Amino acid sequence: MVLKIFFPQCCNRADSGLLVGRWIPGHDSAVVLAVIHYPFIPGQMQDQSGVQLSVLGSWSLPKEGQEGMESFLRDLSTIFPQKHWLQIRRHMGKIGFTCDVLCRDQKRETAQPETAKKKEEEEEEEEEEKEEEDKVIFVHYEQRKVMLSQLHPIEGGDTDNSSEPRSELRQMFQTVAQSGPLFFRDKYDDGPLKSTHWQSEGREASIIVELLKQASVPLCLLISWMLTMWTWICGLRIFNVFPLRFLASKLSTCVQLSYRTEHMRTISSPKAAADNTQFMRKANIVVSFLVDVALGVLLMWWLYRDNHISKLADTLVPAADHVAKELEELLQWLMGAPAGLKMNRALDQVLGRFFLYHIHLWISYIHLMSPFIEGILWYGGLSACLGLTFALSLLSDMVALFTFHIYCFYVYGARLYCLKIYGLSSLWRLFRGKKWNVLRQRVDSCSYDVDQLFIGMLLFTILLFLLPTTALYYLVFTLLRLVVVMFQGVLHLSVDFINSFPLFAMGLRICRPYRSAEGVKFRVLCEEPGSALHLLMEINPLKCSTVVQTYRTPTYSCYPKDSWAALVKKLFVGELIYPWKHKTTKTD
Repeated sequence: MVLKIFFPQCCNRADSGLLVGRWIPGHDSAVVLAVIHYPFIPGQMQDQSGVQLSVLGSWSLPKEGQEGMESFLRDLSTIFPQKHWLQIRRHMGKIGFTCDVLCRDQKRETAQPETAKKKEEEEEEEEEEKEEEDKVIFVHYEQRKVMLSQLHPIEGGDTDNSSEPRSELRQMFQTVAQSGPLFFRDKYDDGPLKSTHWQSEGREASIIVELLKQASVPLCLLISWMLTMWTWICGLRIFNVFPLRFLASKLSTCVQLSYRTEHMRTISSPKAAADNTQFMRKANIVVSFLVDVALGVLLMWWLYRDNHISKLADTLVPAADHVAKELEELLQWLMGAPAGLKMNRALDQVLGRFFLYHIHLWISYIHLMSPFIEGILWYGGLSACLGLTFALSLLSDMVALFTFHIYCFYVYGARLYCLKIYGLSSLWRLFRGKKWNVLRQRVDSCSYDVDQLFIGMLLFTILLFLLPTTALYYLVFTLLRLVVVMFQGVLHLSVDFINSFPLFAMGLRICRPYRSAEGVKFRVLCEEPGSALHLLMEINPLKCSTVVQTYRTPTYSCYPKDSWAALVKKLFVGELIYPWKHKTTKTD
């Protein structure tokens, strides 16, 4: 039998005493949690711990004046009803331990009435068999790191599937983690229990920490009440009118406000986190919120310093005029012979004048709004106090507003192009004697007469020769639209990065990598002749990519979007591309 003893490194030089811990069920392993010293009160430790503890055996470290302590501890094995009793000794000047395992069955056998000579012979044979069969391996571990590590939560369905035994390491980590209350003792608590563990000296009490704990519950209740009032106001019937509800679902600022409200509702819950994942999620939200507000205040300080808002307002209107002028020159170029291409002059002139008229309307609108732009920027800059994400979301909405004419040009061009593409595909099926069955959603055979084929040929010819002119306008305005969408996409990705990136978990991974454990590794610590094998257990931290995937806060960018192939197909057939349309959204 190979017996594994998980021994804490903090007890390597502890005074003689009793080993308190737990036998791992289903395995020949024992977890040592602490060494208690005289006077022995193991029942008090059982009350403080969250697991079923027992006295595993004795620990002896010879010192001057304690010559009879080892025999005294050996005699205590008759008091405790454990099946196995561990006698671990450490000799001065040596690194390794020696361990004797006494079984209660052996004690009962030796208690039977037999002759003294036969008893001695049987004991010698049993000791020889024990030396040959029983091998002890000491696995040294850092008690604090194992207790704070996150390997002990059972992932997936391990807790529900009782038919499969849990692994030895998981039970060991879980035992140390559930024994946390056993170690958390104030420094000046002079109780009768004397023990040695990773926090034997106690911990310093902090008045600030205690005050924060006392103030956290009323603060959470206040935030919950404010969120309840805000939810009630947003749920009023006036805000459920179709135009307002539609605009609120499309404006980035309103979407960010809804996400922030949900985050605040999560962290303001007075209930304690049920598991480590929920705790890490709350901590990540709190840290992301604080970083977001700090960056927003920094941005607001820069905006209102040295009158930067006035400078931005003075450059915004000339920039809009410059963009409109460039668009006019582009349309004049398209109305001629762009790149030497011969376009349909009648359709070219109609489309060019139509778009020029919209540009003139847009320039008039910009000049009409120019006196109010500085005020809009001044009051909009105050949103940065809520966080950098609100400022970026507001900037995205302002970009969408100031480029609304480009969006209109794109929609007009895409609708015309899509109409001609679908018209040509339908007429092409007509030439082949096919038609699209709307009810069955498939192509069926159909017979057409001569008149229908003649009209179809005329329409096909007209649409085919008008297609290059429409496709050129569609291509130009689609490229302009993609530039705007890419800029808004960068803003949305920045907002999503701040909202979802697990800053707290990543900080723990960098500063305290043992808090997020992926597994363990062992290395030989000592292998002296006459002593047991000693291994050192070290924690393997999670990879940074795994930490991000595990603890990332879900947002709208976490859902699957259209693939590149679907995007190219939409661009080719002329379907509209919206930045807020996702794969799960139903479209016509």
